Amino acid sequence: MLHTRIARPEPRLAPTPAWDMFALAPSWGTERAEMTETITISVDAMGGDNAPRAVIHGAHLALKEHPTARFIFHGREEQITPLLNEFPALKSASTLRHCETIIAMDEKPSQALRKGRGTSSMWMAIQSVKDGEADVAVSGGNTGALMAMATFCLRPMEGIARPGIAAIWPTVRSDIVVLDMGATIGADAQQLVDYAILGSALARCLFGREAPTVGLLNVGTEEVKGLESIKEAGRILTDASGAGFVYHGFVEGDDIGKGTVDVVVTEGFVGNIALKTAEGTARQVGKYLSNALRANFMSRIGALFAMSALKALQQRMDPRTVNGGVFMGLNGVVIKSHGGTDEIGYKSALNLSYEMANSRLIDKIGETMKRFPIRAVAPDKDSQTEAKPA
Repeated sequence: MLHTRIARPEPRLAPTPAWDMFALAPSWGTERAEMTETITISVDAMGGDNAPRAVIHGAHLALKEHPTARFIFHGREEQITPLLNEFPALKSASTLRHCETIIAMDEKPSQALRKGRGTSSMWMAIQSVKDGEADVAVSGGNTGALMAMATFCLRPMEGIARPGIAAIWPTVRSDIVVLDMGATIGADAQQLVDYAILGSALARCLFGREAPTVGLLNVGTEEVKGLESIKEAGRILTDASGAGFVYHGFVEGDDIGKGTVDVVVTEGFVGNIALKTAEGTARQVGKYLSNALRANFMSRIGALFAMSALKALQQRMDPRTVNGGVFMGLNGVVIKSHGGTDEIGYKSALNLSYEMANSRLIDKIGETMKRFPIRAVAPDKDSQTEAKPA
């Protein structure tokens, strides 16, 4: 059973535009958990801008790291079969399910449900989890459609009104969990508390901590600041602190990068903006540094002496290595890959899906939920049909 921080060993990567003067070398951590269990991953092979090639190639890379993994690919047979033929080991570890219907990246969730329920590669990837054929589903397709389908097919866990999307966020201290990353817009106090419960369960899986620290993202750390829903959630979490997590209090935007707490809780509008801002800032800093190191002969000489440190920095700032949002609060595990990523990003998302299944994420959430009284919640129509694309 996995009780350590996820390690994501990488092969040599292709240089990214902001760092194209450097070649990446393998520089992964040594923290590895023993994994012997067979994990079956159900994959929407048609989801994403570079599907299905990037998806299949990413699965080939993931299989090298997790030889006990098995894959069920859902999509157009005529496009996927030639790609599987390029990787005999992957082909022998895979099952292909033909699906003609593909959900477009710009389709509204409600339209996607009407069009793709029971027929699309996205739906069937999720259905395999519901049917018990697979341990986890992965898609790089339309985020809103994926959340709507996952919510409709798997249903929210008892006591959870709205599912959320959690991201693994690198910080100066260690990786942390941040949610919600854009599953739904707006959240009341109880939904923020739900996210704290879900996020702390994920942190327990990832970091092996019995009581992860939880903070509510706010405009200040003082108790009098912020929206009433955030202040009310803070009061509830203060009273519940110790029930599977330790409530730290309010945290501000700069606390995310510092790694002040293990779990940062916010609602989807703010969370999605924070995520996109961080990704853009990383690319901006990378471009600035690359340009500075190319500026003149002396700076290029200096770059040669600092090559080892620059490679480590490049690796740390590459968003592909932490690709994958975890849909939290459903009766099954679904991972959302960035739709525009390449095979390295898909490999990271598939690795994350393997870890989530192997570490019994659903069981961990259930254990945490038992420490709270189950509430009767009304179905959230908006979260099932019009989830905000991330």
